[in-house]
Amino acid sequence: MAGPALTEIQQDSLALSVAGALAIANETASTHGIDPDASIVPIAEESPPPNRLWRVHYGPRDFKRRRGGDLVVIVNEQSGIVDRVVHGQ
Repeated sequence: MAGPALTEIQQDSLALSVAGALAIANETASTHGIDPDASIVPIAEESPPPNRLWRVHYGPRDFKRRRGGDLVVIVNEQSGIVDRVVHGQ
């Protein structure tokens, strides 16, 4: 099954918003010693528009055998900056 074409994605404001937040969060996670490619990365809307915040969570893939090391990056959609970073136990 083929995915949506790039032009379709570029016209989807929600997809672009999530992608932008993820790119910012990935950079922040990397500066905090987290490898985004080695993490499970769920993304959730923390607050609704017009001041939408995206919560990007980086957790270990082997979470059943490991505690701690999680990182949560909250990205402000409008400003495109990190609102806060939360380190897990």
